Amino acid sequence: MLLRGKTVVVSGVGAGLGHRIAETVVRDGGNAVLGARTEASLAKSAAEIDPEGRRTAYRVTDITDEVRCEALAALAVERFGGIDAVVHVAAWDSYFGGLEDADFETWQGVLDVNLLGTLRMTRACLPALKERGGSVVLIGTQSAVAAPSQVRQAAYAASKGALTSAMYSLAHELGPYRIRVNTVLPGWMWGPPVQAYVRFAAHTEGVPEAEVLARLTERMALPELATDGDVAEAAVFLASDRARAITGQSLLVNAGELMR
Repeated sequence: MLLRGKTVVVSGVGAGLGHRIAETVVRDGGNAVLGARTEASLAKSAAEIDPEGRRTAYRVTDITDEVRCEALAALAVERFGGIDAVVHVAAWDSYFGGLEDADFETWQGVLDVNLLGTLRMTRACLPALKERGGSVVLIGTQSAVAAPSQVRQAAYAASKGALTSAMYSLAHELGPYRIRVNTVLPGWMWGPPVQAYVRFAAHTEGVPEAEVLARLTERMALPELATDGDVAEAAVFLASDRARAITGQSLLVNAGELMR
């Protein structure tokens, strides 16, 4: 088991990727400490992942609030004795558009969540991570390194691109404490958000959902989209000791749509 005896903080646990990562942490022997803004989502995920409640804990967390970030980190230490990794899923990804129609006040909000919120949560976990080393795993996006297809999410891409750039500095700063910092960059990822997009596009265009899905998959080297489960596997690998010599790296999980 990759994470036997390890404790992993997972921010942004909802119905999709955050849940999948927490589920994979527990499957691979770890303890998962869940954070999100909605208590009902946290309770549902924890109950599904760990019905007996022995290897999960959760606390309502808004990563734009430093005090709440510190409270989530403190919960991990109180319940399980420390922190070995933190995986950052929490993000604002629902604002669409480009430059010409940009509302820069909203852009600032996106940056506060996706860039500064992630850094707040990381800093809150640092005292515990420093005690025994560990891993910080950032969830980015393929759109941070290549022009997005199908939809425009300039603010999201810019915020995640800034986070990927910050990764390099963090890897050097935290490396002496044996803390690794890496990024997973998903492309089109089959899970609740993309499923909703496919349904919406099919309804709007009056075409079968299979046709919309085919447009997405035709650009892939592999004949199907990566899933949120695939991204979770990559994140858990980077959180584990099997990635002990990997830091400052970005891993595309995208079925080969983009190769770098």
